[in-house]
Amino acid sequence: MTNGFPEGFTWGAATASYQVEGAVSEDGRGPSIWDTFAHTPGRIADGTNGDVADDHYHLFAEDIRLLADLGLKAYRFSIAWPRIVPTGSGAANAPGLAFYRRLAETCLEYGVTPYATLYHWDLPQALEDAGGWLVRDTAERFRDYAAITHGELSDVIKHWMTLNEPWCSAFLGYGNGEHAPGRTEGADALKAVHHLLLGHGLTLDAIRAEGGTYGIALNPAPIHAASDSAADRDAARRVDGLRNRMFLEPLLSGAYPADVLADTGMTEWFGAQEGDLPLIAAPLDFIGVNYYCPTTVAAPDGPISTPGPSTQPGSENVVAVDTGLPRTQMGWPIEPRGLRDILVTINKLAPELPLYVTENGSAYPDVLTAEGTVEDDERLDYLQQHVAVCRDLVSEGFPLKGYFAWTLIDNFEWSWGHSRRFGIVYVDYTTQARIVKKSGQWLKDFLS
Repeated sequence: MTNGFPEGFTWGAATASYQVEGAVSEDGRGPSIWDTFAHTPGRIADGTNGDVADDHYHLFAEDIRLLADLGLKAYRFSIAWPRIVPTGSGAANAPGLAFYRRLAETCLEYGVTPYATLYHWDLPQALEDAGGWLVRDTAERFRDYAAITHGELSDVIKHWMTLNEPWCSAFLGYGNGEHAPGRTEGADALKAVHHLLLGHGLTLDAIRAEGGTYGIALNPAPIHAASDSAADRDAARRVDGLRNRMFLEPLLSGAYPADVLADTGMTEWFGAQEGDLPLIAAPLDFIGVNYYCPTTVAAPDGPISTPGPSTQPGSENVVAVDTGLPRTQMGWPIEPRGLRDILVTINKLAPELPLYVTENGSAYPDVLTAEGTVEDDERLDYLQQHVAVCRDLVSEGFPLKGYFAWTLIDNFEWSWGHSRRFGIVYVDYTTQARIVKKSGQWLKDFLS
């Protein structure tokens, strides 16, 4: 046992390709929707982009050594689709595959187990130009890319996740346009949900092999009603449906929630896709849970206005309520108990299924002191509280198998650019120097 955790418990940190790699035009990599989006004026809060990011493409060995020095035994990274298949379909790009082989082999040299995510949002731009996740062909092209990648790398990577946070891909990418590709398609964003999940199912069918483990990383969250009124409870039902049940139910039960399809006017369209559900509901070896915060909602206060671009098609006017909890720099309320709540919810749907916390972390305006340290006490406290929840669950016999901190190093934080830092390691974006923060040192001490 280590501080209440069994010896086999997996401790790691996570990153994502576009957020850290840089080298966006090296070795045959093609453009992704995030390259296009980040170079579109007004899309990124601080006007930055991921062209260089953390230069992880060249500094990965240093970063893996740093991860190992922190006592972490697993590295969750994502593979950039446009590095492997630059236009989204066709022949493989050998230098791209070679990069991820070097990365995985370096992990193994340091005693670190690689966990690869096949899609962390960097869709090849050519596929977006052909319709993106709103069209079925993208799911099939994803399967083809995944099969190439797995076929070339499964000897050094044994743990695979198909998708990261398909809720974000669908509803931030095609709902309110906050993320790439920046489209606002209303209820049609649910077509993206289906094609993402179909891509997941097609991929599992194509790549599952003996000796590997295969899962998906979701970002479910507890959704609370602001009061016990019927209107507020219905608001919570609607948001829970879009955020949680629209993904968990097809994956674990083989059906989409009928109430969500009715709320969004998509019953007929989804009815024509029912033949895909057995693929989507193929058995999983685990589910990854990316947890940050809960949400409390209320019914609209006053007349319903004309709906605008929203992550909540069919429920655009549901109101988010501030319950007075402390918040991170992202504005997200801090509620460690919510991690327990969402893990328990999933466990009730699939009691024997192993679960991992595949992301958990917080952003704060870190400052490098004159002494060259980063005293990020708020993040340290956040980590301690959420790790304690995991320890309690494991002590109760809950099938929680691992915890990955988000994130290893400060990075390009999507539409926030470099204005938000989540890392347990500080990055000076001018020099690319890495400096372990107080939170990272705490985690190292905890694990030792």
